[in-house]
Amino acid sequence: MQLEKVFEEAFNFHGHKCWASAVGVRAGLKALKVLGVERAKNADDLHCIIEIGDNHGAQCFADGVQFTTGCTLGKFSIEKTGWGKLAFTLIDKKNQKSVRVSYKPTRHKQIAQSAFMTKKSQGMKPSEIPEDDVFDMLRIIIDAPDDDILTVSKVEERPWEEFGEIMGLHPCDICGELVAAPYLRVVGEKHVCIPCSGYEI
Repeated sequence: MQLEKVFEEAFNFHGHKCWASAVGVRAGLKALKVLGVERAKNADDLHCIIEIGDNHGAQCFADGVQFTTGCTLGKFSIEKTGWGKLAFTLIDKKNQKSVRVSYKPTRHKQIAQSAFMTKKSQGMKPSEIPEDDVFDMLRIIIDAPDDDILTVSKVEERPWEEFGEIMGLHPCDICGELVAAPYLRVVGEKHVCIPCSGYEI
């Protein structure tokens, strides 16, 4: 797939065009290339440990990484450290190798001073910012050489033990909703979901 098409589809997936999701696309593609692997189709292909946190403006990075690598919450192939960083480690489970890719802020001053970021800081939503301003900002990331915006570690050995998928869904005896078996809790003679149990976990 052509790079421009990848960005177009990634932005559709994310919901709007922004610099952080563009960096995530670039970083995800780079990690795949360095490891010599394709986008994950199954849960046992790749695993991503992403270093974003909560409630910060660069979380959009994660959607770019998810889109390009195929590591998703639904496949339980992505986890978050909560460190507030634009970085991730991609693990090739089959070959037990990994690489870490992080955003190098060499062009970040340009992004911060762009019309896009000025308008966003004034309260405009990314989807409301004029297209010309959006594309001027995106070109800063899209046109940059990899080495200018990404720091890539050496490929390292990464042992991975796969525990396999836990099968089995059962209805909660109180609310009737399906629950994965390991998450059922025993209350008296009933097997119930965590919210109905009153337990914290």
